[in-house]
Amino acid sequence: MPALDAPVRLGVQIAPQHSTYATIRGAVSRLEEMGVDILFNWDHFSPLSGEPDGLHFESWTMLSAWAEQTERVEFGCLVNCNSYRNADLQADMARTVDHISAKGTDTGRFIFGTGSGWFERDYDEYGYEFGTFGTRLDALADSLPRIERRWEKLNPAPTREIPVMIGGAGEKKTLRLVARHADIWHSFVGADELSHKLGVIDAWAEKEGRDVSGLVVSNELKGRDEQEADALYDAGVRLFTLGISGPELDFGSVERWLAWRDARN
Repeated sequence: MPALDAPVRLGVQIAPQHSTYATIRGAVSRLEEMGVDILFNWDHFSPLSGEPDGLHFESWTMLSAWAEQTERVEFGCLVNCNSYRNADLQADMARTVDHISAKGTDTGRFIFGTGSGWFERDYDEYGYEFGTFGTRLDALADSLPRIERRWEKLNPAPTREIPVMIGGAGEKKTLRLVARHADIWHSFVGADELSHKLGVIDAWAEKEGRDVSGLVVSNELKGRDEQEADALYDAGVRLFTLGISGPELDFGSVERWLAWRDARN
């Protein structure tokens, strides 16, 4: 624990802000052609940086378009907000996007990244109850088993066991959910902290009776250099994410980290 024999993969998060959809769509095609492994967006209703009322698009409708547009790349949200949609509906949406992305083959390419939510403006402007950090995490804990049960009931079923990606690093609740449900754990934890956090996940997994030896550890590259990336790799990270945002999308940074990925592999 974790899955140290997994290849290094690069996931690029295209922030759906400050760009036209035509720009985002073009970026999706370009990034797939460049060889990126996974494409992500985010689940917010307004920009997180820059002009607060700037251009912005919704996550799930965009993901369904990406499912049809792309051919090879995996994709998902980094991360879905559990608060905004009924748990069973989330499962059905994920299953549907999974099938769209299969495009007549046996296997879809959708990754179900999810979290408890944190951006209060989303809640206030769209009429959701913000609650507390604890109540939002408790709601996520209630939703994940419902999502898994709904996947078992849907007809047709998902094309594969949809990988579940959970973001966060809280040791009492979030990492227990990782141990219980996740195939991928995403955080911004530094290399020096990862060993401790992985030990927490391992302890929770033992209590939960779940094998997490195949857990993929994910972390963010933005603002880091190759030395820091090497340290994260040595600590067990195998999925590296890189956020890019409009109005000028930085493809040069993607090329840099693709080269690093290929050297590592």
